[in-house]
Amino acid sequence: MEREAVAERLEEIGLLLELLGENPFKTRAYDNAARVVRGLDRDLVELIERKELTKVRGIGAAIADKIATLVGTGELPYLDGLRSQVPPGLLQWLEVPGLGAKKARAIHVALGLSTLDELEQACGAGRLRELAGFGEKSEQKILRGIERLRTRAGRYLRPVVEAAAARLLALVRGLPGVERAEIGGSVRRKLETSKDIDLVATAVNAEIVMEAFAGAPGVLEVTGRGPTKCSVRLVEGPAADLRVVAAESFAAAWMYFTGSKAHNIAIRARAQRLGYKLNEYALAREADDEAVACPDEAAIYATLGIPRAIPPELREDQGEIEAAESGGWPALLEAADIRGLLHVHSSWSDGSATIAEMARETQAMGLRYLGICDHSRSAAYAGGLDAERVRRQQREIDELNAGYRGEFRILKGIEVDILHDGALDFPDELLATFDLVVAAVHSLFTMGREQQTARLLRALANPYVDILAHPTGRILLQRDGYPLDLTRVLDAAAERGVAVEVNAHPARLDLDWRDLRYALKRGIKTCINPDAHSVPGLHDVAYGVDVARKAWCGRDEVLNAWPLERLLDHLARRRRVATARERCP
Repeated sequence: MEREAVAERLEEIGLLLELLGENPFKTRAYDNAARVVRGLDRDLVELIERKELTKVRGIGAAIADKIATLVGTGELPYLDGLRSQVPPGLLQWLEVPGLGAKKARAIHVALGLSTLDELEQACGAGRLRELAGFGEKSEQKILRGIERLRTRAGRYLRPVVEAAAARLLALVRGLPGVERAEIGGSVRRKLETSKDIDLVATAVNAEIVMEAFAGAPGVLEVTGRGPTKCSVRLVEGPAADLRVVAAESFAAAWMYFTGSKAHNIAIRARAQRLGYKLNEYALAREADDEAVACPDEAAIYATLGIPRAIPPELREDQGEIEAAESGGWPALLEAADIRGLLHVHSSWSDGSATIAEMARETQAMGLRYLGICDHSRSAAYAGGLDAERVRRQQREIDELNAGYRGEFRILKGIEVDILHDGALDFPDELLATFDLVVAAVHSLFTMGREQQTARLLRALANPYVDILAHPTGRILLQRDGYPLDLTRVLDAAAERGVAVEVNAHPARLDLDWRDLRYALKRGIKTCINPDAHSVPGLHDVAYGVDVARKAWCGRDEVLNAWPLERLLDHLARRRRVATARERCP
């Protein structure tokens, strides 16, 4: 079993124990062990074989035994036993925003409810307000959460669908007689969430491919089966469709099943205006229904007067076709353009790895700099730093930088909390000691729209704020962003020269690509930040690159795509201008 899968099982144990009312110290031990496993810089199998797992801080003997069982067998009877004790409906409750394990257990024990429908009915009947710690507002919040949950039901984050899609693609490509196979749909377009996976293939014998796909490892059930299409449901949750088409139809089919629906409608309308018809089988002339030979998507676009294929990320009917007619789009950001990583955490606050360990992996990724931005003091729940610990951390960074001899640089940063009134968690005198200040909201998400907007506007006015982190506060599939006049906030960022982050954690992807397009048009710089709390988390930067590409973002608009010298010069110059402005309004 892979390390990530082990960590997920440990988290599940902690969650189930909490739902069963177990000692909170025990539940936290499993959550902590999951973080430790994700952040290991040694091979997990090697640690088990050498019986050294218990030497890792945060992993005791009992948890080490369970990890060894999981890795060795892929199963864990202890976990199976816990699953059998918890009604499946309670786990669904936890997907309702604001309803955690403690509250879910309280409702379950007091009212004997165990399904989402029962919870919804109880809230509608006013039964929850009879319980200690609940009231009418709690009921209304849960009802709104259930409504949102049902709206987004069946959608999955990118790591889930991409891993499943890659596994299925490898299977199909390895089958005898398969000539070509590709991923399409929202996965190819790099949408932040997907509900299904689309694959398109050509093969000598479609029946053999259909049979293998239907019986592939990880297929939970076959939901549809025909001579050229097979639909399945995967154990991870998403649906997956495979279509096997004739070789001459592949380009049209891949284009069609990539979408988006709006892009397809627009491109078909263009084809009609030019005397063609386009569908999932071919591009053909209207006059004689004769198919135009198109070996790839680029040939289809070229026939329709578009000189090069529109990148899949842009196919959302957001002006990409019109742009193609008038000179195209800017050179989009590439993963190889990233020069360094900013806004990452270490074990000084709530990260699982040391600064040196995070720096080592960043160097291994071929990057030149790393911005350590641990939490400030108000984030006590995350081990936030006070002034003394800041000074100690900065001395450690100086010592590490001395050893790099200019070949790599760790920047002294902070993720400073934006307080309820928009003031920052540290005084300006302390903020001035950092190379990089990232400001973020971590509390009071239910504050009113005007108050929340004013809060952020005041924070942006502080001359030491370089980057606004995860600007809307959303957690994909869990929590909507807080009420906010985002346009006013972005306009203020443009005026102040503050960059807005694309938080690349796959559960955030905040700022959203749609809003990022507006920010870029206002001249705002962005920064693709992994917000990593572990060594593996550093690689989440790739998800942020895709968000930037969907927003039509080029390399010059991304701070951490710049060489270190240019970045430091920009930060210093921006701070000088902002400080002078504050003194002379």
